[in-house]
Parts: sequence; C-alpha cells; structure tokens
Amino acid sequence: MIKVDLSHTVTPIPLEAYIQDVKSIDKKIKERTGLGGDFLGWTTWFKDYDKEEFERIIKAAEEIQEKYEVLVVAGIGGSYLGARCAIEALNGLFPTNKVKVIFVGNTLSSSYVAQVLEYLKDKKFAINVISKSGTTTETSISFRLLKELLISKVGEEEANKAIFATTDKKRGALKQEADAKGYQTFVIPDDIGGRYSVFTAVGLLPIAVAGLDIRKFMQGGYDAMVELDNPDVLSNEAYKYAVARHYLYNNNKSVEMFITYELQLAQLGEWFKQLFGESEGKDHKGILPDSATFSTDLHSLGQFIQEGSPILFETILNVEEPQNDVTITKDDNDLDGLNYLSGKKLSYVNKKAFEGTLAAHEVDGNIPNIIINLPKMDEYNLGYLFFFFMKACAMSAYLIDINPFNQPGVEIYKKRMFKLLGKPQAK
Repeated sequence: MIKVDLSHTVTPIPLEAYIQDVKSIDKKIKERTGLGGDFLGWTTWFKDYDKEEFERIIKAAEEIQEKYEVLVVAGIGGSYLGARCAIEALNGLFPTNKVKVIFVGNTLSSSYVAQVLEYLKDKKFAINVISKSGTTTETSISFRLLKELLISKVGEEEANKAIFATTDKKRGALKQEADAKGYQTFVIPDDIGGRYSVFTAVGLLPIAVAGLDIRKFMQGGYDAMVELDNPDVLSNEAYKYAVARHYLYNNNKSVEMFITYELQLAQLGEWFKQLFGESEGKDHKGILPDSATFSTDLHSLGQFIQEGSPILFETILNVEEPQNDVTITKDDNDLDGLNYLSGKKLSYVNKKAFEGTLAAHEVDGNIPNIIINLPKMDEYNLGYLFFFFMKACAMSAYLIDINPFNQPGVEIYKKRMFKLLGKPQAK
C-alpha cells in the first residue's frame, strides 16, 4: 500500500550495506529481546487484541452518539494525539458528524481550559478520560474540573454514566475511581506505550465516536503488520525508510521536516513528532522531528528550508488521491491573471506545487527528500500508515542503539514542576 521513493535523496542511500544489521534488529523485534522489548505488544496487536472489548468500544461509541452532543477527551501525549490526528485527517477541519470531539487535559493553559468549560456549559457532553496511572497532572486537573461541571449539570448518578475511563486493567488511581463510581472502563495494555497506542481503546473510542469505521482502520493496521513482517530492507518499505533516515543522520542531517500538502493532516505531523522525538531523542542522539504544511509554510519556513543551514532533510507524505476537489472557474476580467488555470482542478495545482517545490529543494537547495506515497486517505490507509511509521520508528531507534519505548527525559520537567508547586513527597 505504501511506497517509499528514495530517488530524490541527493546522495543515494546504500540499502545493501544495511542488510545484515536490519535482519539482526528485525529478529530482536520479533523475539522482543532488544531494549524495551516488554513494550512491543503493538507488533502483534491485530492478532492479540481483546475482541470482546472491541465490540464494547463500538457499542459505547453508539451510546455516546445517541445521547450526547460532545465527547470531551481528556488525555495528553499518546493519550490524545493519535485520535485527534485520525479524526482531523479523515473528517477534515469542518466535520459534519453528529458528535463533536474536543480535546483537553493536554495543557496547563488556564485560558484554554476555561474556554472549554464555558463552551460545555450549554452542551450535553460525555467524558473519555485517558490515563494509565490516573495521576498525570495536566489530564487529572482537567478531568477534575470537567467532572465538577458535569455533576453540576446532571447530578452525580447521571455524570457517572457519562464518563468513560481508559486506564490500567487492574491498578492506579483512575481504575480505583472508575470501579468505585461505576464508569465504563477500557484497557491500556501493559505492553503498549502511549505513543504506540492508537490501535487500542486509547484511540479507537474517540475515533469511533467521530463516526469513523474502526474495523477498516484495524484492517489497515493488520495488513501492514503482515506485509511489513519481513527482515529484507530491500523490500520492506518501513525498514527502507528507517535506513534512509539513519544514513542521512550519519551524514550530518540532524533535522527531519515531515511535510504534508493538506491542512487537515497537520495533526499527523504532531503525532509523528511525538512518535519519533520521544522514541529516538535520548543519550544525546537522534533526529529532531519537525513538521510543516505546504504550500502554506513555504511562505514562512520555505526560505530557511531552501537557503538556510544545511542541517535538514524532508520526508513528504504524498497522498495520491485527494478526498475532495474543486474546479477553478473562469473570470471575464481576469484581473488576477488566473484564467490560464480555468477548468483545472485545484488538486492539479497542488500537485504541481509539490513537484515544483521538490525540484527547488532537491536540485537548487541540495536538500535530500524522501517521498512516502499513499494511495488515498481513508480509515484503511491511515491504519496502514500508522503501523508503517511505528515499525519504522522501532527500527530507526534500534539502529542508533536507543530504547524506543521509554522517555526518561520527560520525567525531569515533572520533578522540577512538582518541587515548585510544593507537591507532598510520597511516603
């Protein structure tokens, strides 16, 4: 389904030189013997997932669609990025589905949280709180405020029916509260970390509530799991991409610009940045992931990319078939000089912008470009794409001898913040 084009990388990528290393790492991934091997549950998830819970997710989504106007998802990092990315990528920026899905618990901005609470005052809303521990600061603060508002509107009994908790199967503060209050619960698996969790209840419930077909989404992931279960770097598209990143990194390209040509794919860039940044950025190693949307950002970052410090390469997601299209009309006065485009589809112009930018950056700017070709953007193809990136990320991190599944640096800011806030020490 996905084809990786390495013909625009300025310097050819020597895939053959990586054959043995990739085979060795692939074996570690399969046998779960590499660093962080306990968190490789996502690699076989489409065979192992709880089928009964999957059906409960669909039923809960239908219940939310029937009873509520808004689903508020409270989560941070991997607990919301995948779902938000999928919903925007597939429903667009002006969705027409019955239930509006909004996201909170991902910031400490008082202005944003206050605005969300004000918006919800006259809405019938449900809450999907997502936290393995139930003590994540950003999420827990928002959840506390959301509960208070919900109870004030409908009473505690009805509020408890409107809260859906995605958390640990057996332990943690949120699990304890959910059991006590009778919230419907879904499981965050022990062997799947947050940024790899979009195919679990973490992503599936909000995606289903948004009216998207999670069966097709899972089928895309399943097919990617099967087709990318291959140790040969010459034919495995995910490994081909991982090796290209590694080779460019070793040749002084320390920044990767993830590029899309659709505004509704901007959140895919945010998901990409977390996946690769949190997986690779350790021990003073790793590529800095960044993202941009063209042609929009060609009028800002475009200058730096074309002629700035030669530290970056680009990875372009080329979706071959647009979701929607419009035709450029003719104007009798032609004051804007655009009649030469009349009768042409806007997707045609966007494609030529892609081709022209690629030539400008590769030929004139000497910037390596990797192109990831995706046939179209729908539930199936997005499921395939998510798994493709996850598999490529694991290989990328192992190629630089990094544990792809921990995030020790994230804990440092928390310790500093808790000290300043005067949080009581655990006894």
